[in-house]
Amino acid sequence: MSEVLNRETPLAAAEHAVPGANRDAAYDVARIRADFPILTREVYGKPLVYLDNGASAQKPVQVLDAMDEAYRRYYANVHRGIHRLSQEATDAFEAARDKVARFVGAPNHDEIVFTRGATEAINLVANSWGQRHIGEGDEIVLTVLEHHANIVPWQMLRERTGCVLKVVPLTPEGSPDLQVYESLLGPRTKLVAVAHISNVLGTVLPVRQMIDMAHAAGAKVLLDGCQAAPHMPIDMRALGCDFYVFSSHKLYGPTGIGVLWAPFETLNEMPPYQGGGEMIDRVTFEETTFKSPPHRFEAGTPAIVEAIGLGAAVDYVEGIGLDAIAAHEESLLRYATERLSAIDGLTLYGTAKEKAAILSFNLEGPHAHDVGTILDRSGVAVRCGHHCAQPLMDFLDVPATSRASFGLYNTHAEVDALAAAIEKVKDFF
Repeated sequence: MSEVLNRETPLAAAEHAVPGANRDAAYDVARIRADFPILTREVYGKPLVYLDNGASAQKPVQVLDAMDEAYRRYYANVHRGIHRLSQEATDAFEAARDKVARFVGAPNHDEIVFTRGATEAINLVANSWGQRHIGEGDEIVLTVLEHHANIVPWQMLRERTGCVLKVVPLTPEGSPDLQVYESLLGPRTKLVAVAHISNVLGTVLPVRQMIDMAHAAGAKVLLDGCQAAPHMPIDMRALGCDFYVFSSHKLYGPTGIGVLWAPFETLNEMPPYQGGGEMIDRVTFEETTFKSPPHRFEAGTPAIVEAIGLGAAVDYVEGIGLDAIAAHEESLLRYATERLSAIDGLTLYGTAKEKAAILSFNLEGPHAHDVGTILDRSGVAVRCGHHCAQPLMDFLDVPATSRASFGLYNTHAEVDALAAAIEKVKDFF
């Protein structure tokens, strides 16, 4: 059983002693870390160094408390309830929708659809919009670096419709080859579906340019924003995409809920993805009519408390400031790149100029899984494997990588702990 540390962990204290670290004094990482109870624990007698934020981020007490209060004080099913608890739960649920709309710069809160996650959001688009608008011979353009959640739904649509998938390769730095991308766009291109940020390489895709090019060809654009939403300001008006998806659990919120954004006019012409309660207007055995968006796409009892938790997470990151978070993580990325690049036998993947705080690497000799196991014994949690991006692993010609992904609470001292733990791995091989 791991012991619980005091809130002021040795790593938090050491953060102020790291030589040469470029930090914004106004960004109080020690205070932020105090909001995350899990960061006070030990793993194998070592302070926890959590560098698996790209898979799922930890939760601040503000999120935990909001969800606990909902369950303890006003939990009830939402919408249509006459009694006080239902009204309070409905208000809190819809307030979360308002917060998410503000967070992404949506013109209308009815453009925010709550889903079980980003994966379901992409499947919703594929099964609703895609089924109606994409037919045999039509084309969908993806990139090599996509997460499986932004590949498999389109393959399934291809099996049903006979559409064609085209794939953009990468430059040596890990960015989409825009010359090839432009050549793949044509009169049969109906959709471009790409990541905003790569979950493996950290590449920030040139999405504004890619969107403009796609629209010039008459195609719609879906952005997978799972790695972008926690780390940088996003604004639907500025981006100009047609669909945007992201998940709560990477945004310091709970699991089991995600978001689809699309313009109301687009959502309003899309047929329902699932049928059941809440999404209906009138049901008879002869015919059913459906509600307007977003409720048309939210069949059944929704993730009520999870939505409230997501709203609290949005409040939390906005309270810190997405620009401040991005600057802090950029400092971590520079420092970590410098430290890991100095380790003999270590290869880093992805050197794009525009890059988020994600470092995928391999050591000469051990498999990535062995690296992760040994790092874990030093208290350092990283993700090892193909990261739900097997086509990218094939493109890189590696079976797997180890990935350190940083969040708003990570420190330069934790980068030092990662580097020291990697040096220990080398002692075994």
